[in-house]
Amino acid sequence: MVDLSVDLTTTYWTTAEAADAAGVDANVVRNWKYRGRLTSDRKNWRGESLFLAADVVRAEKATRQKARRVYPVAA
Repeated sequence: MVDLSVDLTTTYWTTAEAADAAGVDANVVRNWKYRGRLTSDRKNWRGESLFLAADVVRAEKATRQKARRVYPVAA
């Protein structure tokens, strides 16, 4: 479980940590990166992408809001 009480503007998460925090699969986080919704500024010692926690929260919020769109029904 990822600690969300830390300063989100200075904390970096791996793909697995970002997925755990957002409540999604790691492949979803990779798709966010591929689609440009999420950028990685750093890499860890293994070469894995690190994502700013605040950016992960923003990407998750945007995805959830887009999923809740209601389209009018044509009569």
